[in-house]
Amino acid sequence: LASSGGGSVASLWTEVNRCGQNGDFTRALKAANKILHEVKEDVTALHCKIVCLVQNCSFKEALNVMNTYSKVLGSELIVFEKAYCEYRLNRVESALKTIESVSEQTDKLKELYGQVLYRMERYDECKAVYTDLIRNSQDEYEEERKTNLSAVVAAMSTWEKASPDDLGLSETTYELSYNAACTLIGRGQLTEALNKLQEAEELCRVFFSEDSDITEEDVESELAVIHSQMAYIMQLQGRTEEALQLYNQVIKLKPSDVGLLAVTANNIITINKDQNVFDSKKKVKLTNADGVEYKLAKKQLQAIEFNKALLAMYTNQADQCRKLTSGLQSQNPGHPRPVLIQVAQLCREKQHSKAIELLQRFSDQHPDSASGIKLTMAQLYLSQGHVTKACDILRSIEDFKHKQGMISALVSMYSHEEDIDSAIDVFSQAIQYYQSEQPGSSVHLALVREAADFKLKYGRKKEAISDLEQLWKQNTNDIHTLAQLISAYSLVDQDKAKSLSKHLPSPERDLNISEWDGESLFFSCLCSGKLPKNYDPTANPDPERWLPMRERTYYRGRKKGKKKEQVGKGTQGATSGAASDLDASKTASSPPTSPRPGSAQASASTSAPAASNVVPPRQQKPATAGPGARKKAPQKKKKGSKSGW
Repeated sequence: LASSGGGSVASLWTEVNRCGQNGDFTRALKAANKILHEVKEDVTALHCKIVCLVQNCSFKEALNVMNTYSKVLGSELIVFEKAYCEYRLNRVESALKTIESVSEQTDKLKELYGQVLYRMERYDECKAVYTDLIRNSQDEYEEERKTNLSAVVAAMSTWEKASPDDLGLSETTYELSYNAACTLIGRGQLTEALNKLQEAEELCRVFFSEDSDITEEDVESELAVIHSQMAYIMQLQGRTEEALQLYNQVIKLKPSDVGLLAVTANNIITINKDQNVFDSKKKVKLTNADGVEYKLAKKQLQAIEFNKALLAMYTNQADQCRKLTSGLQSQNPGHPRPVLIQVAQLCREKQHSKAIELLQRFSDQHPDSASGIKLTMAQLYLSQGHVTKACDILRSIEDFKHKQGMISALVSMYSHEEDIDSAIDVFSQAIQYYQSEQPGSSVHLALVREAADFKLKYGRKKEAISDLEQLWKQNTNDIHTLAQLISAYSLVDQDKAKSLSKHLPSPERDLNISEWDGESLFFSCLCSGKLPKNYDPTANPDPERWLPMRERTYYRGRKKGKKKEQVGKGTQGATSGAASDLDASKTASSPPTSPRPGSAQASASTSAPAASNVVPPRQQKPATAGPGARKKAPQKKKKGSKSGW
């Protein structure tokens, strides 16, 4: 460094250079201040002072110096230092504005630009910046840039469900392997992701084994993020006990990364659900630590806030639950989950009418997000016995109205209400849809078959004719369908029935019984029962075994001395004959039915799965430990950082 001044100033410059090279920025700062005392507004001394303040993490003071002497320093000289201070003070919008104010960016400014874009979750632009840097730079920071690029790809896979092209990044470090595992999680490849995390753990242990100054505790602390991500995968796989054990191990280590602690604590809360609430209350405090909001992605923070509201509901803090959900709704006006939590709270308070009004209002205001809301409305109506209203709501859900599960549910509910016309209408609309969109597909034909069987079951043979004709045309060898079609036509057009009967096999033809759908089922049932204990495979079977016992030649009648009715057995005061009348197995067979909608069995449950969006919603899906957990902010005059949060 060179500047104006006498001998004393020259010696001070020597001190600045020596301390700067040794990394003693506190003493270098004192020397720079002495120079400025002698030579006020010296540009080089001011720049050195700013650098020393940045290296000592005195970002606010550094910004104050830059703002005070902005005219002297100019904008181009200190643009990196200014943007970096703004970034470290979490003023990312200001940092972005500062960087973009420069006409030409240096490599170090591009590095910072990538960090700012990553923090703002502008992943496509961030990916382009790092790709350009790797392509056009040749220095010792290439590994750090590749790690940061892999963190961006992982974030795109996790938060945007995007599938970027394979960039050919080698997984030679544990940071790169960790980020590759995060990418696999985003794609739903959980087993592969777990294997990749195990590779990352091994690479990490090998890396630190070469440093004698690193203790086992240091290694475990560095592995904490990998172990938390392993636990997350186990949780998604349903291995909750293993996941919980691993999560608690991470918590006990007390890692310095508040983001990691917050995510781990949140995921423990999701496992606890409405149980072990005392532990959840302790864990939720870790999600409120200072700086958490700057360490996690927006979706992670959103998941944590949802779970805070649910925890308040589970701990009977109704006012706190309403306060949190109101805040969430104002921040995410089109998101259905805050409304579902409010509805769950209202249902716990037995205010079902208010809950339905709230759901209806949200559905009207946000039709694009109303599918889950309407499912919840339908369940509430069912729990109150309003089956027809529930059906009307379900049929209004455009996303689901032609799904097989929805068709089955609607037909079942209408059948229980004995509204056969509406059930047939559901079939008709579904068949018309698949006739237009997927004609001849397995789903289409299966629906036609179900519709035909349903109509025949309820005596609607005339209405079943068109369905049966369509099925028979698809397979003219289907004798069972042909027989049904002839039976249906015999009621409306006997000539047509006679004409179709010509396609039936002749009596002389040897029939393969397995070709008959209904009969083959009956035959298999006869032949697949358990054999009697005294069965002798070598003995000839009884040739009269198919005849009723009374008609067999060796039948000699019942033994005398046995009273038909015996009093004293069974229910007091009832004869065995009366008891037999109560035996359901001896009554006319009827198809099994589900509990009537609106009955006690069909009432809304407070522990129903969240996937069905029933009341109340279950815990929010646990937040992933997050890609780029090794991604750190760039440090001035230090070797490039590892990729981190």
